[in-house]
Amino acid sequence: MEWHSILDPASEELGRLAERYKLHPLHIEDCRHRGQRAKLEEGPGYLFTVLKAVRIDDNEDYDGVDLDIFLGADFVITVLETDCAELRDLILRVHKSTAQEQRADRVYYRIVDEVVDSYLPILDRLNDKIDELEDEALEKPSPELLSSIFANKRSLIFLRGVLVNTRDLAAQLQRIDFQWVGRDLAPYLRDVYDHVARNLDMVEIMRDLLAGTLDVYLSSVANRTNQVMKVLTVLSTVALPALVVSGVYGMNVKGLPAAESPHGLAVALGSMAIMTVILLWILKRFGWL
Repeated sequence: MEWHSILDPASEELGRLAERYKLHPLHIEDCRHRGQRAKLEEGPGYLFTVLKAVRIDDNEDYDGVDLDIFLGADFVITVLETDCAELRDLILRVHKSTAQEQRADRVYYRIVDEVVDSYLPILDRLNDKIDELEDEALEKPSPELLSSIFANKRSLIFLRGVLVNTRDLAAQLQRIDFQWVGRDLAPYLRDVYDHVARNLDMVEIMRDLLAGTLDVYLSSVANRTNQVMKVLTVLSTVALPALVVSGVYGMNVKGLPAAESPHGLAVALGSMAIMTVILLWILKRFGWL
């Protein structure tokens, strides 16, 4: 069994391997044009598989990385996306764990299994982030929080697309009748499908949690606005008696009580105070304070 690992899809080595193993030109084109969806196709004497690994950049954005695999009777060809440290580390781990392996289909299974297992830490990280957003939505809702909610929503949509295609690939891999994939691998391939289905269920649950977080955020903002309006309304109502008395005594008319008295100011201020106290008592009686 020979394992050829291509680190640059544009290299001439991939062309030589295509001639040697009679690989279809369209499959070679898929290797060199990135951004393919996860899929499984059968060629003349080999299986062609496109897997999507997920990486997170410095800006917390999620990006898909292509890993192409050719599986034949006695060969495995992996084509990695250029400058992807995550895939290089993954392939290195499989190399170490299958150093003495003589069956190509077992190496193929280990690669697929490693890619599927790599989704779980990313989902756990995203789940922890959603928990933090839920707490923040209750305590201190802000425009930055709303932006983070929508950013994580986009990430979940992206992950769901990757996992749906990977689930279809795993289901097809269980049903395909390819002579170079041993029947003893059937339980392991079912296990891969189960892992993908579990991850997809996690994404659906996190989408619901994020939708709930958005509802909590909107409710918190509405409650905070209501509290502000309540305070402003109470302050305006408490100031109303003073405004009425000052407005009446501010009119340039004769005949107002104590208007001509030297104690007129004290009478006006006392009236304001008494009416304000009575109003506060009424508001307290109705439970509005």
